[in-house]
Amino acid sequence: MLSRFSNARRFLDLSEQEILALAISAEEDDARIYETYAHSVRETFPASAALLDGMAEEENLHRQQLIDLHKERFGNQIPLIRREHVAGYYARKPVWLIENLGIDRIRNEVANMEDTARDFYLRAAKRVTDANTRKLLGDLAQAEAGHLVKAGELQDEHLDAEALEQEDKESYRKFVLTWVQPGLAGLMDGSVSTLAPIFATAFATQDTWTTFLVGLAASIGAGISMGFTEAASDDGQISGRGSPIKRGFASGIMTTLGGLGHALPYLIPDFWIATNIAFAIVFIELWAIAWIQKKYMDTPFFRAAFQVVLGGALVFATGILIGNA
Repeated sequence: MLSRFSNARRFLDLSEQEILALAISAEEDDARIYETYAHSVRETFPASAALLDGMAEEENLHRQQLIDLHKERFGNQIPLIRREHVAGYYARKPVWLIENLGIDRIRNEVANMEDTARDFYLRAAKRVTDANTRKLLGDLAQAEAGHLVKAGELQDEHLDAEALEQEDKESYRKFVLTWVQPGLAGLMDGSVSTLAPIFATAFATQDTWTTFLVGLAASIGAGISMGFTEAASDDGQISGRGSPIKRGFASGIMTTLGGLGHALPYLIPDFWIATNIAFAIVFIELWAIAWIQKKYMDTPFFRAAFQVVLGGALVFATGILIGNA
């Protein structure tokens, strides 16, 4: 990484031709980013996809204008220079990171991309002394500002209030189906199903280290099982529940955390202190599950609490009875 930065050139050391060539390559990259975003959301969010298509077209038009300017001033041979070749030049976040964070994150990134480019050219223009280069940078900043205006026009055209509301509802539904529902199922399974083996071991042995090891094994084992089951049971194509990998991770991780919550107290050597803390954590876990059901699944709170607490109490009592047998 050090060699990469040591080989990068300073922006202020670039010639006018190189600045123009850098802007051309940046416009090309941004157009491809918009096209990739549009492709990733086209099926679920068609209005936003149309907006992104329009932004890609605008970037391509701007790139062609810059190419025409380069031909006029410097000829047909455009130097090969990209963002990563210039120290301090603005960078873009990886496409794979943004497109996996949902439609709201993509919309915010689009606005941030244009703002970043405009601000960079404005700052750079203030730092150069050559009149022609300063004018070029000012023109580039003005063009990026024009992109922001165009983005607003495209949003008004494709994302009216009704379309935006519909896409926001769909985005929320996808979030619940992909993350909340499998995560909640995992938390319920991890919190409830591990109660019996953990407390049966605790009361049978009254050995905190053994109880912790059983709880650790039960939690991790249940997490792996739930994760693979969730990922393998539904590829999301028909149900529309989203990526099976995301759902698998959500379910597996929350299952493990649900079990570890009342296993970790048994790292405390004193049996009754550890057990009383574990009791308190179980109580918190069960009420947290009821709250999540109320918030995201529209389940009446007291009905959710009754179901979760009743189920947890039955499993909890089973573990204690078996442990004391």
